[in-house]
Amino acid sequence: MLDTTPLNAAVDRFADHLRAAPQSRLQRGAATEALALASELARRAQIIEGVEGEPRAMPDAGMFAVADQVTVAGRDLALVLKNHEELTEAVALVEEAQKRAGV
Repeated sequence: MLDTTPLNAAVDRFADHLRAAPQSRLQRGAATEALALASELARRAQIIEGVEGEPRAMPDAGMFAVADQVTVAGRDLALVLKNHEELTEAVALVEEAQKRAGV
């Protein structure tokens, strides 16, 4: 079984920073960046799981929900990852999104 601790840690770190961020930071783009990340993580999980048809989109539940959306999507992806390469890519996605979000 693949040890997904690095992905879980990166996701938790980003989500914690989002929860601690002021509303003004979320409004200036951090929430948009987080939602885009959650959407991408969810898309990747659906592809790995072999979901038929077009992957379902992550709904925009508002800027105060994006931390939870990142957490759920990241944990879902961690459950289905098959190899170290997929894990490394996912961790990099989270870390890059956090940098772009500025949190």
